[in-house]
Amino acid sequence: MRIAITGISGRFGRLLARRLHRRHAVVGIDRRPYHERPADVELHQIDIRRQRCEDIFRAGGFDAVVHLNVMHDPRASSEDHHTFNIRGTTRVMEYCVRYAIPKLVLLSSANVYGPRAENPQFLTEDAPLMGGTRFGEIRDLIALDMCAQSFFWKHPDVATVILRPVHIVGAVRNAPSNYLRLEHIPRLAGFDPMLQIIHEADVADAIAAALEPGVRGVYNVAGCAPVPLSVLLRMTGRPTIDFPHFLAEAAVERLWRLRLTSFPAPEVDHLRYVCMVDDAPFRAATGFRAVNDLDATMAHLRLTSAADLR
Repeated sequence: MRIAITGISGRFGRLLARRLHRRHAVVGIDRRPYHERPADVELHQIDIRRQRCEDIFRAGGFDAVVHLNVMHDPRASSEDHHTFNIRGTTRVMEYCVRYAIPKLVLLSSANVYGPRAENPQFLTEDAPLMGGTRFGEIRDLIALDMCAQSFFWKHPDVATVILRPVHIVGAVRNAPSNYLRLEHIPRLAGFDPMLQIIHEADVADAIAAALEPGVRGVYNVAGCAPVPLSVLLRMTGRPTIDFPHFLAEAAVERLWRLRLTSFPAPEVDHLRYVCMVDDAPFRAATGFRAVNDLDATMAHLRLTSAADLR
């Protein structure tokens, strides 16, 4: 196939490109440079929102598009998030329809469900997306997810796949990985929720599996077997500090405002409440099985360093 990857210069874009380029023609679109790019991967260094980006889709002859060009910076303004995520994604969808691209894969997140006290043990794909109730920064991701669902129903000629992976762990600058890399890891006294994590390489494998013919729909993606937070913390080998839950959110909010932490206060809910998903439909549709178990995933996290996070 001839596959376009938007956001190819990001961590998942590079992982996916390395998996696909020997079997498929890969074309990358990203406003950032792509360091150590394989020689056979074509790169267009351009902002996806630019009008002339349409020329790439017009001439591309793509069999599939993987849209990874989504902003996740909690310090970016709501306007930046909206224009980059919603407008950029909408344009990609328009190009898929206009130029008869038969497949579109978008990466969402299981965080759209939100950690809540009333959550069932495992959430299915039809569960309400409540992640934005307390965490405003995730509302644009929910809007993107819902926009993709609407596109799925309006344009059945495009086989659209929306993936919602659990907490991704690896050489990425996301909240779960940053939290587990802290020198002294805070936790909420009296709370030990069950969590699901997935190795970043398994996320790339899941995206590749979603490109297979016949796969379409909204799917949760899980990796390792669920474990209590205390098990993950013990596996980091780092000391923990217990905080009363009624003080934690206010303290994190103050540190956030002083730019002394990279964690917005609502992230604390992930240390208190469960937000696990049922991934059986995706496994049934694709045969996907995560290669990396809990030991391998946590070992990979421990090996990551600042140099890996470029």
